[in-house]
Parts: sequence; structure tokens; C-alpha cells
Amino acid sequence: MLVELGVVEQRHAAVLEVLRDGAAVKDVALRFGVTRQTVHRWLRRYAARGLAGLADGSPRPDRCPHQMPAEVEAVVVQLRRENPRWGPRTLLLGLEARGVVPLPGRSSVYRCLVRHGLIQPEARRRKRSDYKRWERSRAMELWQMDVMGAVMLTDGSKASVVTGLDDHSRFAVSALVVERATSRPTCDALGKAMRAWGVPDQVLTENAKVFTGRFGPSAAGEVLFDRICRENGIGHLLTAPRSATTTGKVQRFHRTLRQEFLTGKVFESIKDAQTQLDNWVRHYNFQRRHQGIGDVVPWDRFRLVVEDRPAEPKPTPRRVKPETPNAATATRKVSRSGKISFAAQLYPVGAWLTGETVEVSTDAGL
Repeated sequence: MLVELGVVEQRHAAVLEVLRDGAAVKDVALRFGVTRQTVHRWLRRYAARGLAGLADGSPRPDRCPHQMPAEVEAVVVQLRRENPRWGPRTLLLGLEARGVVPLPGRSSVYRCLVRHGLIQPEARRRKRSDYKRWERSRAMELWQMDVMGAVMLTDGSKASVVTGLDDHSRFAVSALVVERATSRPTCDALGKAMRAWGVPDQVLTENAKVFTGRFGPSAAGEVLFDRICRENGIGHLLTAPRSATTTGKVQRFHRTLRQEFLTGKVFESIKDAQTQLDNWVRHYNFQRRHQGIGDVVPWDRFRLVVEDRPAEPKPTPRRVKPETPNAATATRKVSRSGKISFAAQLYPVGAWLTGETVEVSTDAGL
């Protein structure tokens, strides 16, 4: 009568043939229909644990060195509930600030949020390497400027913000709240930014009529924004038609501004909106770390250029015309229209100099 042996009994018989009878491992493996490596594994397990080592166990390891500890997972959940807009990357920065060592992987934090129902799993986005990213090599080479609306006031009206962002550092050089983003307020924002941070090499804008007169009915003329750029030696770059992603950095700034500051807010007045916006911009520039520049604050990049200038230069009259030998000079205050009066004539010097004192130099005899 034939008796079917159990799996453990068969493995035990194979081990005994090798250990007791001195059979070759190769021959035992061939007879039992397994590989030589399998017989060697049975021998090791039998030597370590006896007959119990020949039974099949769970393939799951006793512990996983990559699994997030329960206490770290609890901190991740707490941080997310306190800051509902934080994603895995920002949560990792929060863990780092709390001294968690070692830090879990970004995908581990993502799976933790999914397990606790704090986010909904989404289809994987395109890899960052699929996109072509460009940026200028240093600060003040290029500013991106644009206009965004939807600043709600208590009287039911809506104001706008004239924004400007340094391309290299993501430093916000302009965030001026205006009643209407027409030509004059837009140019005032550019002038205010230049007085605060200096004159950039280039400015990149879209093709809106407040920025340029190169398109549309006034294509033959020069708008005020174009003129200010020309008078200050600024190269004015325009995006291609229907190519909003060219100014993607300032557009991304708009998204952050809406999500972290404007959403759900109604301001008493433009002055109130400007005061609160200035506080938010200070935090954005000097405290908020930016993923696009290696998780540093924008000031860390922008300061490398700005700190090369004198800390607080004494205000000196701005020269309208280079001084020449035997020249006569005088000082004039720039009017709100960006003009000065000299010898009973009005001369344009630039709206961005409004309210400042300039020095006028004329050739002798003229």
C-alpha cells in the first residue's frame, strides 16, 4: 500500500539522505525534482531550527527597515490636519524642522495621507524631466510682470494687483493693489519696484495694451510702459501670442497668492488690501521656502545681487542729462505727470520719477 508523504516528511527524507547516508546533493535534488539550491536551503533551515525549519512559513519579513514608524506617521497626520494645504514635500520640511531622523521618503508620506483619507489618490502627473525649465543665471537679469484681478472689496467692487517677480530668485518685486490696472497704475508699479530694488536688465510681459503698443490699433505708437523701459535701458520682452506659459513663474505666483492669501477674503478698502498684502509678500520673500529654487527662500537668491549695492545710499538728485563742460545746472521736482518745468517749458522725464528731485544740466549758451 502506497502512502503519500507530507511536504515536511519528504524534505526531511531528502535531508537525511545527505546527512546520514552521505548521498550527493545533486543526486538528491534530481530524485526529489528540485534544484540543488533548494536542497542546500533545506539543509540550512534544518540545521538552524530542526524539523520545524522544513515547514513553509510566511514570506513576509519580521520587520521592514523602510516602513514609516508609527510615531512619525502620527506627526505627519497631525501636521496635515493643522495645515490642510501642505503636500508631501512641505510635510517633509515640517518633519525636518521638528528634528525627525531619519526622514521618510516623499512617496511614504503620500501613502500615509492616502491611508488616513487626508487626500484622494490621483493619476501620476508627467515627470518633471518631461518639462523644459529655464531661468536666468542671476537676479535682476529679468523681471516677469503681469496683472491679476479678483481682489474683493466690501463695497462690492473688485481691485487688481500689478505683480512682478524676479525670474532667477522668485523674489516678488511688485505687488501693488490698484483700482483699475490701466496704463498709469501699471507704470507706477514698475517705477515703485525700480526705486525699491533697482533697474533690471529686462522685463517680460504679455501683449496687453497696458504693456505695449506694438500690436492693435496703436501699433505705430509707444505706450508709457514701453517708454519707461526705453528711457531706463530696460529690454522689454513680449511673449508669443497665446503663450501664457512663457510667464509661468509670475502665473505660479498668482496661484499661490490666491490660495494662501486672497481666498475667502474681503477688504475694507484698497489701502487695507495693500497693508495686508504687504505683510504676506514679506513672508513670501523672506520666510517661505520655494520648491522651484531648491527649497530656499527667495531672498537667499535675490540678496546676492541686492547686497552688492550700498546699504542705504543717500538720496541724490537724478541727472536728466549728462553734465558737459561749461554747463549750467538746476534742480526741479518731477510732477505727477512725469514732467519738469524749465525755462517756461515742460519736459517729460518719466512717470516713475514722480515726486523726486532731478538735476537738469544744460550746455552753456542754450
